[in-house]
Amino acid sequence: MPGSAGKRLPPLSPHIQIYRPQLTSVLSIVNRMAGILLSLFSVVLVGWLIAAAAGAVPYAVVESFVRSRVGQILLFGATFVFFLHLCGSIRHLVWDAGYGFELGTIYASGWASVAVSVALTLITWIASVALAGPGQ
Repeated sequence: MPGSAGKRLPPLSPHIQIYRPQLTSVLSIVNRMAGILLSLFSVVLVGWLIAAAAGAVPYAVVESFVRSRVGQILLFGATFVFFLHLCGSIRHLVWDAGYGFELGTIYASGWASVAVSVALTLITWIASVALAGPGQ
């Protein structure tokens, strides 16, 4: 019987509060959260497509929201989440191939995936604004 006869057994697994968050664990959790957020954004995308198919009035309602400050912030966030999940998934594919397991490489690829995600998000939005032209 566990703990009988005055013997104190060690815990089966250390509690999460014992550990200091590390880049690898944080990026792993963030990658999973990004996948969930992308699923939610895909439902929003389907709603936008339905509004476009339903006619000019429903589409105008969606477009006015998308052009609002809140809509732009959500679109920017969705863009970043997309690229973060993409870069994280590519990183995991490299690991699945058996590469990049040295500690220095793990941290370098983690920071690189964050930096590339930021860069791709900014490039996408700068290109979008440039292509839209003035007043859009």
